[in-house]
Amino acid sequence: MSIPTDASGSFRRRGPHFTDRIVAEPEGDGQWPVEPGRYRLVVSLACPWAHRSLIVRRLMGLEDALSLAITDPIQDERSWRFALDEDGRDPVLGYRYLEEAYLARDPENGLENGVSVPAIVEESTGLLVTNDYPQITIDLGVEWAKYQRPGAPTLYPEGLRDEIDEVNEGVFHDVNNGVYKTGFASTQNAYENAYTALFARLDELDARLENQRYLVGDHITEADIRLFTTLARFDAVYHGHFKCNRQKLAEFGALWAYARDLYQTPGFGDTVDFDHIKRHYHQVHTGINPTQIVPLGPEPSAWLEPHHREELGGSPFGDGTPPEPLAGPLRPLPPLDM
Repeated sequence: MSIPTDASGSFRRRGPHFTDRIVAEPEGDGQWPVEPGRYRLVVSLACPWAHRSLIVRRLMGLEDALSLAITDPIQDERSWRFALDEDGRDPVLGYRYLEEAYLARDPENGLENGVSVPAIVEESTGLLVTNDYPQITIDLGVEWAKYQRPGAPTLYPEGLRDEIDEVNEGVFHDVNNGVYKTGFASTQNAYENAYTALFARLDELDARLENQRYLVGDHITEADIRLFTTLARFDAVYHGHFKCNRQKLAEFGALWAYARDLYQTPGFGDTVDFDHIKRHYHQVHTGINPTQIVPLGPEPSAWLEPHHREELGGSPFGDGTPPEPLAGPLRPLPPLDM
């Protein structure tokens, strides 16, 4: 797996190549109409960026409006693949690899920034519509309002958007992307700079959450979803695999309780798959883990310990209601080869 770094040894994340949007009222080029049954959301259960869209789809109750494809957590030289499906093909798109949707949209430059999830693909044509991961979740929460379930929460309330955006900006640079900048650094200086920024931000968030249940406002917002998907992977992957080892998430006070609170909220913990997560990072990043051995721990039952965050007030869904329970795991994997 090729890791993009600059001359200083710092990891540089490639931005999304396809930034079209799916909106309720399209106004020109680069905008597609919201239409139930037209699009397919492609995710990896291992990927924190894709995990965000999975949470929002579930919280909003968009399962019937937007179909879901789940890739194999193990990538090969062509990146995300549908190896878990019968005959190794997505049953709706007919593709073996997600890159096929990228090339269908842009045969010459479709792979310019690599192949990433989440991605939304038009089912009838197989064209990649967007892989703009920050915008996808906002639009699922706002633009798809007509098809959301009764009681769906407001994840990006107008009166709090400036504060949500400000929190998200810091969390993205120092935490969401910060763990990658730490783990993929190719020089000691780049690693130490990223490590320092990561834990400074986590300390700041820990202090912020001592006296308030959620990051912004009194119920779950886009900000909580973006932070949670990194926290869910922290002890299982980032602490050891990416050398983010000043302390574990479980050794924080408010931040660990906050993470457990979210995990125990419908739409969050039931979309976490530690098996997919650990297999992806430990078996794909062979430059970091050449043996490809997948660790057994940590014990996931710790996420179910009481958090007592309800004592701070607020409620997960505000005036709304939780989504219905899932029938079972999203996509179980076969046992590891021994």
